[in-house]
Amino acid sequence: MSSPFARIATAAATAVIVLAGAARAQITPPDLLVRNVTLEVVDIVSRDRDIQAGDRKKVIALIETKVLPHFNFGAMTASAVGRNWEKANAEQKARLVDEFRTLLVRTYASAIAAYKDQKFEFRPLRAKPTDTDVTVYVRVLQSGAQPVTLDYDMEKRPDGWKVWDVRIGGISLVANYRTEFDNQIRESGIEGLIKTLQAKNKTLERASVAGAEKKK
Repeated sequence: MSSPFARIATAAATAVIVLAGAARAQITPPDLLVRNVTLEVVDIVSRDRDIQAGDRKKVIALIETKVLPHFNFGAMTASAVGRNWEKANAEQKARLVDEFRTLLVRTYASAIAAYKDQKFEFRPLRAKPTDTDVTVYVRVLQSGAQPVTLDYDMEKRPDGWKVWDVRIGGISLVANYRTEFDNQIRESGIEGLIKTLQAKNKTLERASVAGAEKKK
């Protein structure tokens, strides 16, 4: 099962960069959070030659520490599985979240080193102060190419704003995976989907190891 975002891996990597950043003691407005941490993490990526060279361990460490705290993987997985979510028992749901999380991390890790020289345009937040579900709009400006739009659907949680969907160039990550997952469950059930995700993650891991060895 190929990732629906493989063809826009560089944009996906940029999506990771934009949403990175450490958790804050005080809840930061979503648009300000995106803006502040974008500038911070872009600086890290642009200065770290190991990341630019594709150092897998450093890339994953960056994602694990800076990105994951800002995503609600439980909500993302439930939405991606869609109507079939309630067919899964508690143990299967936990495994689905874990495998989906791993899939996204490894997909983004394979592309994040491709980042370079993009500029960001942060759009005004169109929301009321009392809103708890908003969309943050960003445009990625690249020399010689059309801007890429990144739309982050975010919800306010007790520990801060969390992403539950990302649209890259208008394409919803959750909706794309929902189609894939629905087809897989129709063919082989919840367990079949879990096994497919596990196999995909192993394939991505082997590919990353092989790529690292070639660079030695």
